[in-house]
Amino acid sequence: MRRLACFLVAALGLGFAQTLTVVGPWSGSEAEEFLPVLRAFQQQTGIRVEYQVRRAEDLAQILPAQFAARRTVGDVIFMWSWWIGQNARHAEDLRVQAQGVPFLLDTVRDGERVVGLPYVMFAKPGFWYRRSFFQRHGLSEPRSWEEFVALLDRIRALPGVRAPIASGNGVGWPLSDVVEHFLATYGGPEMNLALMGGRLRWQDPRVRQVFAQRLIPLLERRHFSDPIEWTQALQLWWRGDYGLFFMGNWITGMVEDPADLGVFPLPGARAVVGGADYLFVPSYSPNAEAAKRLVAFLVSREGVELRVRQGGKLSMRADVGPASYPPAEQALARALAGLRIIPDLDDTVGGAWQQAFWDQLKLLWVRPGALDDVLRTLDDRMPRR
Repeated sequence: MRRLACFLVAALGLGFAQTLTVVGPWSGSEAEEFLPVLRAFQQQTGIRVEYQVRRAEDLAQILPAQFAARRTVGDVIFMWSWWIGQNARHAEDLRVQAQGVPFLLDTVRDGERVVGLPYVMFAKPGFWYRRSFFQRHGLSEPRSWEEFVALLDRIRALPGVRAPIASGNGVGWPLSDVVEHFLATYGGPEMNLALMGGRLRWQDPRVRQVFAQRLIPLLERRHFSDPIEWTQALQLWWRGDYGLFFMGNWITGMVEDPADLGVFPLPGARAVVGGADYLFVPSYSPNAEAAKRLVAFLVSREGVELRVRQGGKLSMRADVGPASYPPAEQALARALAGLRIIPDLDDTVGGAWQQAFWDQLKLLWVRPGALDDVLRTLDDRMPRR
């Protein structure tokens, strides 16, 4: 964050005639990977850019009141795609900026208008491990469920290890990623899609079976740690307190030695969750035209190549591929070959249900016996379609 602060302070003294405020969720090393893109735009256009860190969860509380007063905290804002769609009347039309871009993911549309664009992509490929940790202890990636459970047993027996898997937590979303991965692997990707579309109930016996036969036994045997704030969990896992850590591919930009990273999905996986960070320009921006110039640069081939070269993200353009990635992302791209990419379940449903999902999973992690109550609550809170 020191470099981020220096960038903003330095920009203050350059006397730019116009200033844009970009609001996004990335801090620390993730922000450091994004800033070169903003610097490049600033240098090319002479338009000063400031970056502010605000999580989507916080923006969901702030923006409605701002928009009601016809104000905005930023000129370009990164937010959940579903939220942008629900608030399309407050967003500028980005059809011109989207034209000709070979997006791998859908834009957010409001009739003929394009109100939200996918930026770079993320994937949640499975369980990360340190290659040096596995080599030191003679461990290998599992090829079956039985081998996966045996791996957890071996890790648990190692001296100094607190638990086989570190349970990253924030508001609850890292736990939701774990659950979605179990559902997609042992219920199939169609199960996730049916759940997010409201065509399948959480209390359906097929859904309950995935929990009861796969996840709950691991929780009961304490193969997962209690929930730990996810950046702290990352540090503890890296130093060897835990053997495995489930997280998205942005982890590659958050560790000291990305070359020491290995990752594997649950055995039998046919799909993994992936998606993109979505951006929009609020209608109340006093700098809407300049903001659209920045949007056009962000999604351009030049802008995307510059961003993915920093690590931690994947391209959302069909014409920017692994050749532009650093080694860790190139290895990840190979690991994802042949796997279907499906949307993030809780981000797709969104709204109050998403918060309920997070809260119920935090409960399940410390009280596995509450499974039926948790599934009933998820059904009761699910929005009716």
